[in-house]
Amino acid sequence: MTSQSELDDSRLWTPSKTRIDQSLMQVFLRHVAQNVDPKVSDWSSLYSWSTDSYADFWRELSFFVDIKFSRPPSSICAPSVTMRETRWFEGARLNFAENILPKPDSREVMVAIAEGVPVERWTGLRLWNDVAQCAAALRLLGVGENDRVAGVLINGPEAVICMLATASLGAIWSSCSPDFGARGIADRLQQIEPKVVFATDSYSYGGKIVKNLQQTIDALKDLADDPRVIAVDHFHRGRDDFAAFLASSKFPRNADQPQQIDFVPRGFQDPQYILFSSGTTGLPKCIVHGVGGTLLQHKKELMLHSDLRPNDTLFYFTTCGWMMWNWMVSALACGARIVVFDGAPGFPDVSRLWNICRDERVTHFGTSPKFISACMQAKDLITGDSQGVPELRTVLSTGSPLLPAHFEWIYKKFPDVHLASISGGTDIISCFMLGNPLLPVYAGEIQAPGLGMAIEGWNDHAVPVVGEKAELVCVKPFVSMPVYFWKDLDGTRYKKAYFTAYDGRDVWRHGDFVEFTERGGVVVYGRSDATLNPGGVRIGTAELYRAVETLPFVTDSVAIGQQVDDDTRVVLFVKLAAGNAWNPELSNVIKKTIRESLTPRHVPAVILPVSDIPYTRSGKKVEIAVTQVIHGEDVPNQDALANPESLHEYRQLRGHLKV
Repeated sequence: MTSQSELDDSRLWTPSKTRIDQSLMQVFLRHVAQNVDPKVSDWSSLYSWSTDSYADFWRELSFFVDIKFSRPPSSICAPSVTMRETRWFEGARLNFAENILPKPDSREVMVAIAEGVPVERWTGLRLWNDVAQCAAALRLLGVGENDRVAGVLINGPEAVICMLATASLGAIWSSCSPDFGARGIADRLQQIEPKVVFATDSYSYGGKIVKNLQQTIDALKDLADDPRVIAVDHFHRGRDDFAAFLASSKFPRNADQPQQIDFVPRGFQDPQYILFSSGTTGLPKCIVHGVGGTLLQHKKELMLHSDLRPNDTLFYFTTCGWMMWNWMVSALACGARIVVFDGAPGFPDVSRLWNICRDERVTHFGTSPKFISACMQAKDLITGDSQGVPELRTVLSTGSPLLPAHFEWIYKKFPDVHLASISGGTDIISCFMLGNPLLPVYAGEIQAPGLGMAIEGWNDHAVPVVGEKAELVCVKPFVSMPVYFWKDLDGTRYKKAYFTAYDGRDVWRHGDFVEFTERGGVVVYGRSDATLNPGGVRIGTAELYRAVETLPFVTDSVAIGQQVDDDTRVVLFVKLAAGNAWNPELSNVIKKTIRESLTPRHVPAVILPVSDIPYTRSGKKVEIAVTQVIHGEDVPNQDALANPESLHEYRQLRGHLKV
């Protein structure tokens, strides 16, 4: 049993009593205690109530976060045979865009920053009228309920405007990033057959102009019905095809009064978004998320778990191909301002994003472990700190496990921020576990499960365990489960993706390898399908990264299991920090560090230097692709990778790994 003193050793931050008392989570806790269940007195009892009485929780939450229904639900959670067949808020009618759009007034609600173009700002009135124009123009093209509208767009204002216009009509929005390439775009959009596609003409990244309109047109050429493609020229905003498209609505430009928007009422589980899996192991899955579940879950996570308030500012570094973009836009529904940014995060240096936080008075900044690692390596380049970014209250991180060294760096720079590591995914368009403003922050640990998310760690015998590495499962339904997979008419693919791991037991297996700690937090060790098994011992790849990436001469790493006879040996590839040259002594230092901080079983059999580590476009390491290359297998859908050229080096290293 771990002692309390050992548990407290890694505590990095504790919220003040004032901060706790003023947090929206505490306000909600008091609301529940006074109006619903007097036994709720602290975080633990609040969480238990939210999962034991989950129908009551989601109902009460919908009141607290002010979901606007045009017709209230007749029931909150209808009885069902299985989790995936659960029906939520039956009879309710609402519109996603009506809930998201800020009031059409003079308050600034969105700032658009991109390489090579001036900063632009949107008031509530300007955003409202742009959405009204776009919706009217889409309606003239025949777009209506359940039609698909897609964006191959940078993270700019047009993406926000087009999504909200689409949602106002009851149509379904889907987006991907222009850097996916023609194959990546085709693999996604050809499956969902959009009626209209908004496409970036060109953009700047790292100081270089990238033209990509033609690749979008090429990606759509095999569709049975040609979609209308509307080009967006971010360098000539207001004088491009998108501006002409808006003008086709016949609404007046720059109107000083809000224009009419006819919000189409939708059912709670009607489709709102189609998101795509990464596609690193085959054709991307088309995951359909509902109107109400997405809205309610996002407002819970933003308001309660992130303590995002009216007049706060959220800046999340993301692309339109990652679910964090959808999450970020929902901040508008909380009364917050958003900063949409497109460009290379390290151009001209990694101070760029911190300077935006300073200049735009950002209160909530979202990033990834990869970016924090780059900041740690840059050292002298960082100009942002607790003095330089005085408004910053919360730093959010996701994409891959946040390592203890990342936690420690953030708290050296920003001693009084709430660092919230969050984890969930495209599958649920939200989080299973995330930050909590009522609780301390411990190095390397996600603070708590999300309210209403009945998650557990199951061992190999399907028994919940604490203090042991286990599979992440969710044992009760929740509102942001996918409503279905696109064209999966009988639900077979949906069931296979999440519900077939435990011989008929009706639980969601998420595919993460985790550990629930004695204090209620969660440590993520990586994806289950990337777990290493030397000698039958399960090792999460993040365990190795936690040890290795604390070394000053290592900037990144990726670990795989290589099949040798009837066993697996661990192979570790390391990317050295600038100014370091590989030599056998470095290998010995790495092995010694791993042996002392973990166990002899964790020590890699082989360690090799590489110049780059492959990542998906949403910042996840791709252990599976490296494993396939090392075993001489084809890597499907390399367009899903941010840097597919990096795999060439691993092919060349296969000769060093022959047994």
